[in-house]
Amino acid sequence: MFKGKIVLITGGTGSLGTALTKRLLKTDVETIRIFSRDEWKQTQMHSSLNDGRLRYLIGDVRDKERLSRALQDVDIVVHTAALKHVPVAEYNPFEAVKTNVQGAQNVLDCAIENEVNIALGVGTDKAVSPLNTYGATKLLMERLFISKDYSSNNHKIKTMCVRYGNVLGSRGSVVPIFINQILNNKRLTVTDPSMTRFNITMNQALDLIFRSLSHGISGSVLIPKLKSYRLGDLKDAILQLYDKKDQFDNIPLRSGEKSHEVLINNYELRNTFDMKEDYLLFDKENEYLDQSDWEKNSHYKNYDIC
Repeated sequence: MFKGKIVLITGGTGSLGTALTKRLLKTDVETIRIFSRDEWKQTQMHSSLNDGRLRYLIGDVRDKERLSRALQDVDIVVHTAALKHVPVAEYNPFEAVKTNVQGAQNVLDCAIENEVNIALGVGTDKAVSPLNTYGATKLLMERLFISKDYSSNNHKIKTMCVRYGNVLGSRGSVVPIFINQILNNKRLTVTDPSMTRFNITMNQALDLIFRSLSHGISGSVLIPKLKSYRLGDLKDAILQLYDKKDQFDNIPLRSGEKSHEVLINNYELRNTFDMKEDYLLFDKENEYLDQSDWEKNSHYKNYDIC
């Protein structure tokens, strides 16, 4: 599906954007445009990835004019750019709205103006029944991507989202924090051992994105089947791996942090379909969605609602 295609990745120098770029370079994609505001990371990425198909564009999703120019002739845009840290968004809510909500709207508007074929937004489990600013802004990002009311009825753009938990080893993941504390002979800092989270490996996240781009239905959210884990169990496993004693300090929950995350809430179940390795959240009754896309997609239509 990538043969001869031009792909743009917003936030392309982040953990996911970099991994996605490496995966795409293994395909017959024509060009990958890395769109981000971090000059230093782009320089590092350019040094480590020597491939003539890469283009590096400095820009911010808040800047609609710059974004529109970057999306000229693009076939697929994967939107990963966001303010992702819960405390940062909690203490800078207006900035989170500008990047995560207005930035997402800019991506969609510019994708429509430039006749992009597919726009995929990368979401988070924190958008489900959100408790914090970050989750609320990502919920709005998701709603923008899966609703067709912002575009004209005759526009053929395919807009979708993926939703998953924490990516193991990425920035913001607790795993590198624990490992760094162990390597520096520090006591581990744990909020609540009974706290539950969902983890996904980077390869699993990339596989999910590729499945959505390949088989996804416009107006849908694709959610992987993940098992939750207790933070205390993760702590014990890492301590055992490094042969360290179980020594840790309890720290308070961060502002806006949940004790337990969920991937799908009870209200979404009526529109959630079991796709064997994923769940598909798709409101077939939504007047803005392309019903024919659902009916003709044999990959999905024979599965039952959860």
